[in-house]
Amino acid sequence: MSNKFTDSFKIQAVEKALNRSKDVNVRDVSEALGVGFSTLQKWIRQSKNQEFDTSSPNEIESMTKEKRPQDWTPEERLNVVIACGSLSEEPISELCRERGIYLHHIKQWKTDFINGHTASANPHKQVETKKLKSEIKTLKKELTRKDKALAETAALLVLKKKAHAIWGSDEDSSQ
Repeated sequence: MSNKFTDSFKIQAVEKALNRSKDVNVRDVSEALGVGFSTLQKWIRQSKNQEFDTSSPNEIESMTKEKRPQDWTPEERLNVVIACGSLSEEPISELCRERGIYLHHIKQWKTDFINGHTASANPHKQVETKKLKSEIKTLKKELTRKDKALAETAALLVLKKKAHAIWGSDEDSSQ
């Protein structure tokens, strides 16, 4: 039996998926919401194409115009951290709502700048890291395959020596 989800639920699910933290993927969000992964992906596509039927189109417009916190450049992140430095809790929350981020993003960015961990914001390094991980995975598979082939060859040599020890040498050597 299929579930019927309201448009407001779909919008909230898409917002949650788009505003997730770095260490959470869309599949985790879909499992937490009790929605199929492909269904959530379809809703994200629909929201980007503004295909939802809602009474408040401003929600969808704000969703498609806002970028994810992961997509912010280090300069933009630093500007927000500086802007929030002298503000109290309520104005910071208002600023977060305007920019489509959460307070925990600002706190994380501030911690990253203090500790010097801003390299993760560089998309070129992320692409390079992904390529290197893929290459490492391929090399590990190849190494495992070669190790198995070497072990098999060694086992065949040992069996051949044992056979010679039990039955003697070849027929050619008896003449």
